[in-house]
Amino acid sequence: MLRNWIGAALCWLATAALLVAALPADVDGVPLGLLVGYGVFLLAAAADGARRGLRATLRIGASFRRLALPLALVLLAVPAGGSLAYGSARDEAKEQALLEQLAEADKLVKSADGLAFDKAEPIYRTALSGYEDLGTRYAGSRAGKLVPDRLDAYYKAVSAPYGEKKYCEAIAPLKHLRELPATVDKGLLGSRPAKTDEPLAESLYQCGTAALGVQTANPTASDSLNALYDTFPKAEQTTRVEPAVREAIKTRTSALSGAEPCAATTQLRALNSSLGNMKDPSLEGASKEAKDAVQKGDFACGTDEFKDKEFSLAASTMTDYAKAYPDSPQAAHARSIAIAAEIAEEEPAAGKSLPPADVPGGARMVMVISNDGPGEVEVLYTGPMTGKVTLKACGTCKKYQTPLLINSPKIKACTGPSSKYPKATLLLPAGDYHFLQKRAATGTSTAGDTKSSKTKIEPGYSYTNCLYVTSLY
Repeated sequence: MLRNWIGAALCWLATAALLVAALPADVDGVPLGLLVGYGVFLLAAAADGARRGLRATLRIGASFRRLALPLALVLLAVPAGGSLAYGSARDEAKEQALLEQLAEADKLVKSADGLAFDKAEPIYRTALSGYEDLGTRYAGSRAGKLVPDRLDAYYKAVSAPYGEKKYCEAIAPLKHLRELPATVDKGLLGSRPAKTDEPLAESLYQCGTAALGVQTANPTASDSLNALYDTFPKAEQTTRVEPAVREAIKTRTSALSGAEPCAATTQLRALNSSLGNMKDPSLEGASKEAKDAVQKGDFACGTDEFKDKEFSLAASTMTDYAKAYPDSPQAAHARSIAIAAEIAEEEPAAGKSLPPADVPGGARMVMVISNDGPGEVEVLYTGPMTGKVTLKACGTCKKYQTPLLINSPKIKACTGPSSKYPKATLLLPAGDYHFLQKRAATGTSTAGDTKSSKTKIEPGYSYTNCLYVTSLY
């Protein structure tokens, strides 16, 4: 109407600049400084238009003048409507941004699938932080309203090992889910953490009982079962621990009479070790059963090693048994088996059968053993009776020269005064015996420091045995 085209052009340029800066609508909206500047410009343009309009003489018809007021209203309605539309667009942009945030959290949860939990947990916590932000600060948004479903999916994803019956793997994730109320909004989590109690108790029970008797178990049986007792003292799973432990002991004790008693003993020892680390009173009886079973297993293992001709292992096992259980009724027999095994290492025929547990009755024959040598000597023997004696060194005795020629004089050992030689007297039942003499180091000798021999003890006779050392000069 005023035909001020320059002013109109300036207004169009300012509005165009505003539209370029504002569109498309985003979460941040239009910068406040731009809005204030544009508002000031509008006021200035309106004031200038009023000033010009009041002074101008308009050469237009009355009908055109009547259009002025509706046109002014239209011009006011357009920016007002535009503001509303822009606000709506901006709200939609916010919704889309929140949905993108939700999608990012979903990707994090998916990316942690298949990872070990110690590596997956930081990823899960980042995703959970995103869910919490949406579910609390933006609970009314479309993304915020989806958070409950996402939390259900989160709990399902994290507890997946439990659903696959990987109970040991499930313990750490389930603990994580159960302890979330300490770090995440309780109202947002609702009853979800409480629902992990049963799976966690079952996982601790299953993992702990499966580890009974397994030396390399990780976590150990005591770790899992102690956690069960501490965390869920009144749970149904807790009442099942003691019967399960007793059954594990019974199963492995029965295996001691099978083909692999040593393996069963190893398992019993691991089981006993686990029980030693568990202090619940309900397990005291089972703990005693385990200790008794280990003792029985040690003897069964040593016996089996002897029968399998593993004489070195049998000697070590039975020696340890006699030391560990000196009051056992089988301690003496264990020592006999250890002695027989040591002899059998040098003379396998001595290990043809186990030495008897009981000494036979009847007459005994005397065997006097004399030491005509410079070193202390230990004499081991096995047969109807098994044992060992140690003879002190003969202080005045020397090594004998080995005869090299046919006409060389024969060795005449133990021919001096009887009191000169350290002696030991054995009372032996009749039968075939294997002997092993082990002399302390005396330097190089043709006979060596260890020598085995075989002797038949017959009724009605007495025997002498002279031990000496030979060497080459």
